[in-house]
Amino acid sequence: MDRITFHHDTVLSDVHMLRPNARHLMTRLNSVGQPVFISKFKILSVGERPDDNDPEKGVPEAGVGHEPKKEDEKVSQSQDGEDGGEVGGEPFLDEDGDFHITHRPRTNLPERNSRDLVCPIILQQADPELEPEEEHSEDEDDQAFDNIIKIEHTMATTLEDVGKQVWRGAFLLADFILSSPDMFRGATVLELGAGTGLTSIVMATICKTTFCTDVGEDLLSMCKKNVTLNRHLMEAAGGDVRVRQLDWLQHDLCTDADVEFRWTEDEVEDMYNNTEIIIAADVIYDDELTDGLFRTLYRLCSSFSHSCSVFISIEKRMNFTLRNMDVSCDAYNHFSRCLTQLVALQDGRCSFTVQQLPTHFSQFLLYDRIEHLELWKVTSAPTPSERTPPPESACGSSLNAEPPTPHVPIHRSC
Repeated sequence: MDRITFHHDTVLSDVHMLRPNARHLMTRLNSVGQPVFISKFKILSVGERPDDNDPEKGVPEAGVGHEPKKEDEKVSQSQDGEDGGEVGGEPFLDEDGDFHITHRPRTNLPERNSRDLVCPIILQQADPELEPEEEHSEDEDDQAFDNIIKIEHTMATTLEDVGKQVWRGAFLLADFILSSPDMFRGATVLELGAGTGLTSIVMATICKTTFCTDVGEDLLSMCKKNVTLNRHLMEAAGGDVRVRQLDWLQHDLCTDADVEFRWTEDEVEDMYNNTEIIIAADVIYDDELTDGLFRTLYRLCSSFSHSCSVFISIEKRMNFTLRNMDVSCDAYNHFSRCLTQLVALQDGRCSFTVQQLPTHFSQFLLYDRIEHLELWKVTSAPTPSERTPPPESACGSSLNAEPPTPHVPIHRSC
């Protein structure tokens, strides 16, 4: 199970790719038959953090950076010039004149009976009626540590299921939250496209209430499980995470009583009246979803009676495209155009400003903070002349009162 099988349509996060065999434990199959792994991420203390001002320095990958064994050094030294590729500076050739290389012999090979016993595991699909006692039964020792985050996730998924993986943008946003606790303390926060819920879990260690939203019953169930696994981190700070469904391509919040992750009328009212911060981590990879994100941001912010700060982390992913016959980042370019159009939008309801934030803040989680990671802040301010009140309880499922013509301010061609 340590080896990952790739197909032509699978995507694997670098967070998982660069941490082979590092606490990736397959735990179960989810309701759609995908293998679910659990990984542990440590919140680094001051002495453990990499150099804050050099993102490419001091961030070791799993299994890299260990001191070589002295026995290996001796063997390496003894092999130079002895039955190796050269003898006395001359290449060693066989009788046919071919270049002959003698490989270094392995040392300290384990005995045949000393291998770890590996037993097959019969996997079962997730049981939605899982008892609470069973959920809390595994790895109870980790509950004693307030710096370990446990995340269930999948690996090597198709593009539509990438939210079930952990991405570097989530780590960058989590670092920003942990480095600026006063900004979020006691706040009501809405996360869009939460995925596995890692950023919401980190946010809940500081803020009052976090609405952790995404779409898809299986993904939301995984997110809810992660919230349960890390409840001890949030309870110490008094934070609360509510996993709810929010589809960017729909105009309404789901309040259907038959849906598990529905919104209650009280939650809708609380979200509209008190949300001052919106976050989104690494959600820019599909142009249609990017348009849906900006439409949702507009509908929400234009319905608030107060200003709101939106923080979006993004990783620029370079790809060679036949259309451009060059290396480009089309998803990032589309994101930039939508930001420009959002700032230029003037409809008498609210105004937007955009700024790119520096990313040299402290690193609390171990990952490769590459130069292509960016953090953007969008600030919305209501226009006093025409304010749309928060939705009444009778229409509490609406994402906004009807926006002005045109109905959708951010067009797909933006």
